[in-house]
Amino acid sequence: MAKNPPSDFVLRPFEGLPGETDWVAMREIVPSATATARTTAEYGSRDVTIVTLLPGAWTALHRADGTVLLAVQGVLSTGDVSRDLAAALLEVLELEPGTAVESGDLPGEGPRLQDVLDLSVPFEVTVHETFDFWLDPSADVTPELKENLEDAADGAIPTVKVSSVESAYWCSMTREFLRWARPEPEDDLIDALSRLHAKRESGLAGGKFVGAFRASGLVVPVWELPKGTEAADLEGPATELGDRLAKALAIKEPLDANERRARAGIVSRQVTLR
Repeated sequence: MAKNPPSDFVLRPFEGLPGETDWVAMREIVPSATATARTTAEYGSRDVTIVTLLPGAWTALHRADGTVLLAVQGVLSTGDVSRDLAAALLEVLELEPGTAVESGDLPGEGPRLQDVLDLSVPFEVTVHETFDFWLDPSADVTPELKENLEDAADGAIPTVKVSSVESAYWCSMTREFLRWARPEPEDDLIDALSRLHAKRESGLAGGKFVGAFRASGLVVPVWELPKGTEAADLEGPATELGDRLAKALAIKEPLDANERRARAGIVSRQVTLR
């Protein structure tokens, strides 16, 4: 099975889960989102809402209405985020409604998400502008909770999922960007991007490919977009870029001199998020 000793570092903690790239995006680049999951029959066939973030130091919440929320951001890690999240999920399932699990002691050996979740359930992500999913719809909103909601929303980078491709997210900071979590092995993806970059075919919707970062064992390429570009403007161009990438990924010949220079530039700008 997928159990690991707590001292083991797992480079791709979400590997083997449906929607691995979206798990990575929710942990690393999307401020406010929810997604669908369910535990296996062994663990009660319980519906679980995976969320980016919960208030305070909460890792998981059993809301008063019975909804179970599990947050993928901010969790302390033993080196295997999947094990840590599974431990929080199993703990919150045993709690009374209206209680939460806070980040605290790191778990020992035990099952991982790949053991606890039903892998036949699609991981369907919904991006939100607010954090109202924290709330039980029937509960009163206290002034403190309202302030927490407003503070969280004010600090969130506007983000929209591009629906025409998998795991690509438009965001607006000082400029507009697209960040696209990819499932391919790093060397294969960087080679493919290098081939496109060398031919000046790595751009997107009039914008330019500016580099990539590593997150939870995957590579997330980033494109800077023309000012004012909206997420809806990327639906067709993202599909076209995906087709170009697929063709470049299928090429197995060694990189030529121009492509090697392009690759060196891409690699020099990479960073790793842990």
